[in-house]
Amino acid sequence: MTKLEKANQYQEENRIDVSEKPVFHFTPPIGWMNDPNGFSIYQDKIHLFYQYHPYSDVWGPMHWGHSVSDDFLKWQELPVALAPDKDFDFAGCFSGSAIETPEGHVLVYTGVQETVEEGGTKGVIQHQCLAIGDGIRYEKVDDNPVISGEQLPEGFSVEDFRDPKIWKEDETYYLVAGNKNEQQNGQVVLFQSENLRTWTYVSVLADNQGKYGMMWECPDFFSLNDKYVLIVSPQNMQADGKEFYDGNQSIAMIGNYDRRNCRLLEEQVLSLDYGTDFYAPQTMETQDGRRIMIAWMQSWEMNIKPAKQKWNGMMTIPRELEIRNGKLYQNPVRELEKYRMEPVIYRGKELSGACTIPGVSGRVLDLSIELQGGDYETFTIQFAKNEKYCSKVCYDRSAGIIEFDRTDSGISRDALCRREIKIKNPDKILKLRMILDKFSMELFINDGVQALTSIFYTPPEAEEIVFICDGTACVNIEKYMVMLD
Repeated sequence: MTKLEKANQYQEENRIDVSEKPVFHFTPPIGWMNDPNGFSIYQDKIHLFYQYHPYSDVWGPMHWGHSVSDDFLKWQELPVALAPDKDFDFAGCFSGSAIETPEGHVLVYTGVQETVEEGGTKGVIQHQCLAIGDGIRYEKVDDNPVISGEQLPEGFSVEDFRDPKIWKEDETYYLVAGNKNEQQNGQVVLFQSENLRTWTYVSVLADNQGKYGMMWECPDFFSLNDKYVLIVSPQNMQADGKEFYDGNQSIAMIGNYDRRNCRLLEEQVLSLDYGTDFYAPQTMETQDGRRIMIAWMQSWEMNIKPAKQKWNGMMTIPRELEIRNGKLYQNPVRELEKYRMEPVIYRGKELSGACTIPGVSGRVLDLSIELQGGDYETFTIQFAKNEKYCSKVCYDRSAGIIEFDRTDSGISRDALCRREIKIKNPDKILKLRMILDKFSMELFINDGVQALTSIFYTPPEAEEIVFICDGTACVNIEKYMVMLD
């Protein structure tokens, strides 16, 4: 039995019942999942691949899991697409991307090859590899690896050369990949090809310049509303005010593209998400021209799942990206609206003290709150709550800060529980949209100009929502249950 056959058999025999999982956030059939891969359209279907280790709930030799959807929310599981079974990828089929071509659905991924140096010291070389398929089954090409680590310029890291993102302009294919230079600073390298087999190094598209962490993982480069956006996920970030936090993070660099020198001319750099659980986002363009982003709803050092849970890892809700008036906005895909049921709507409702609102509760919902005004200084939303547990979003009006706090959510491990956001360009009206799906909360602030994502594994019976106000607040509330069936 091949490694691919073994993985598919194990997946089929050990699949977790959907009742144990979120309703509309993507999760693996069994085992461990991290980065989204190969997020693309092929034969009119939305394809999502992902870093996958089916055999346990921790990271292991990386496979590529695979699912398809018609609407970003209902996903159909497909056979495992890749397993580490060749000399050039025996240590793992790491992250990558996909593109529709006349040859078929092309997967571009990082193959990890272990080496043994003189004296027995072990090392790795990372290469970029191809597999081509029909949307269900994929074969690795004979030309692999199509970009060897040795093709990098002198001084670039062959040990940290990964996560290719591919696209096509006119008749030329391009890809960017993450890398490090001699100073151990992150950079994104650009390659081009006419035939997908022979690739030429072009340039360093962008580099760290001693800022924004170290290794830049999972780069993604695209045009958006007359600007260019480079997304990277730096490791070893250090805090900078309330914009960047310590550890692993995902950032967006927005600016213009110098085509002559193949270099991004950055104008602004910002956090993509201010929460505790957001990493390795990848985007795709839909047939109607929207740019959609999805990310791993976790990070490397925030593994808080319950010990008995046999799956580990979720994806964020896919988000539409836009740039308006120089600002990057992200919001849940509009397809979510067709699954919103049982509306509960209040206009101009006055809240004071601690109160519940009839019809506003639950763990699987789309909840929008507009704070219109009032004499309050702090406003708190407690959710996933009962007499023992709760998580909360707290708004400090005078400071212009929103804080997420999952201290009382039932976490029993060392983990970061609180995050703060300094609201950008505050207005008299504060708009909050909370997407809840059993074990996660995604918060979109002021029409999506900022977002905060966090997970919590509070027991499902904790489903109260309580509003707490130290004065009187005038609010508009819209709440919908989200049901896929």
